[in-house]
This record gives sequence, structure tokens and C-alpha cells, in this order.
Amino acid sequence: MTEHDSSGLEDSLGYCFKNKKILTEAITHRSFFHENPDRADAYNERLEFLGDSVLGLVIVEYLFLLDNRLTESVMAKMKSYLVKEAVISEVSTSLSIGNYLRLGKGEEATGGRKKKSLLADAIEAVLGAVYMDGGFEAAREVILRLFRRRINDIVSSGEFHDFKTDLQEKTQLLFGTIPEYKTIREEGEEHRKVFTVEALILGERYGTGSGKSKKEAETLAAKEALGRLK
Repeated sequence: MTEHDSSGLEDSLGYCFKNKKILTEAITHRSFFHENPDRADAYNERLEFLGDSVLGLVIVEYLFLLDNRLTESVMAKMKSYLVKEAVISEVSTSLSIGNYLRLGKGEEATGGRKKKSLLADAIEAVLGAVYMDGGFEAAREVILRLFRRRINDIVSSGEFHDFKTDLQEKTQLLFGTIPEYKTIREEGEEHRKVFTVEALILGERYGTGSGKSKKEAETLAAKEALGRLK
């Protein structure tokens, strides 16, 4: 694959660009642009900004039309989950976008093709490029091809909640305070630690969770605490 051969990416997207230059811009990182001013007219941050908005609109529209029982609050949480870096970078990885990126030597040397943040930015830029090249209908078609299964999965499973935020809102409403999280145990070798955390409300334990990171343990403790409050 040559630097400018992005036909494989077009095949993965299911979209053929009329203007190949805008796709090239979408896969050009600022590091490449600054190191190679004679080989790049622009880099992808403007398209990334645009693509982020288009992605959000398509997801919200899909949720809105999918089920009229979904409240504004639930749709907002679902959208927030679907556009977070971890989810978008998974989509980007499934398209092998990292293989097509134009990176500077520094980014290349530090594993830029596998960085989640960079991959997430790249897929948003590509979606922005689809919108500019083919319009909203083309962008919607590509986005739903990539995200429809994920959207349907979280709608059916309900696994999209930010349990810590939910618990904070609940405790403020019921007790006029916010929960505290206390790490009560750390076990295992340094690279395989398991953390156990308690969720406390007014000093009383409402939930306990264990995970490979403090954040995961706090999330599980918050989930248990919410169950107890209900």
C-alpha cells in the first residue's frame, strides 16, 4: 500500500470518494503536515471537529426514531457512551484506519497507529470527509453501517449507564450530599493489581466493587450502591 492508496479504506467504509484529496486530508495527522509541508496542504483536525458533530447528530436521530419511550436523559447518556473514545477507537480499529494514517516520524516511532485517541480522532475526521464529499445522507449511511449494531446492543442491554454520575445525582437528591469512594484493599503484583473500593454515603457503606483499576472498582461500587438505594 502506498502513502496515497486509500482504496482499501474506501472499501471498508462502503463509500467511494469523489474528491480523493479530502480523504487524504482526513488521514493526515498534524505531525505529518508540519514535517512535510511540501506533501500536505492540510491536516485533519477541522474535519475531526465536523465529523464529531455529524456523528452525534446521526446517533441522536437514530435513537429518537428508534423508540419514542427513550427520554431525553436516556438518549443523552446513550449518545455520550457511543461517542466516547473507547467505542470510537474500536470502530476505527475495525476499519484498520491506523494503517492508512499519514504520521510524522515522532508519532510513528511512539506507536501512533495504535493510539486510541489518535484513532478516534481519525475516524471522526473520515466521517467529516464523507459528509463534505457526499452530504448528510451519505454520512448517515456510513455511520449507521458502522454503529447500528452497537447502538442496538446498548438499547437492548441497557449497558450504557455512568453509574458514578447516576449515584451522585441520586445521593444529592435524597441526602443533599455526594458519595465518597474509599480504597480498602489492593492485591496482586504491580502489573496485575486488583483494587477493592467502597462507596460511602454520609459515612455508611452502600456498595463495594473490585476491579483492575480504581475507576473500574468505583464504577462497580456505585452500581451496587444504586441497587441498594432502589
